[in-house]
Amino acid sequence: MTARTIKSENSMDTPPDTLRSKQSLRLWLKLLGRTNLIEKTLQGHLRDAYQTTLPRFDVLAELYRRPDGVTMGDLSAMLMVSNGNVTGLARRLQEDGLLIRTPKPSDKRTILLRITDAGKSAFEEMATAHEQWVSTIFASLSAQDITTLMALLDKINSDSPASGKEETHV
Repeated sequence: MTARTIKSENSMDTPPDTLRSKQSLRLWLKLLGRTNLIEKTLQGHLRDAYQTTLPRFDVLAELYRRPDGVTMGDLSAMLMVSNGNVTGLARRLQEDGLLIRTPKPSDKRTILLRITDAGKSAFEEMATAHEQWVSTIFASLSAQDITTLMALLDKINSDSPASGKEETHV
């Protein structure tokens, strides 16, 4: 080692804005890692228990909440995916009898996607299991931990100039 001292990023000599920036990056990577882990876990459960995917589950969830139907464009925006992705998912869900396409009453040129009774039943069963899986994932957190974490995440959403104010809850 040379006479030059190597300073730790947590050193008192590190400018606060640099330390905060590095902490923010580590936080982002930790959040991303946990999100990916949770998503993979849920995808595995849905695949194993229901032979379905998380995107199919998400489409059914949105349609379940909106029994009057939604347009492909609106569904794409809700799920934050391309129209092409929604078109393929909708086609396969329709083939499986879980959704139907109907003309919008006020504009017959516009097609609405609606969940079928079979889709409602399938979604309700999956949603019950999904809730239990999520509960198990977060079992190590107390109710207060969850409340605190949600409040902190809401603060990021409301304080971040780059983030949108709209949230999607699936």
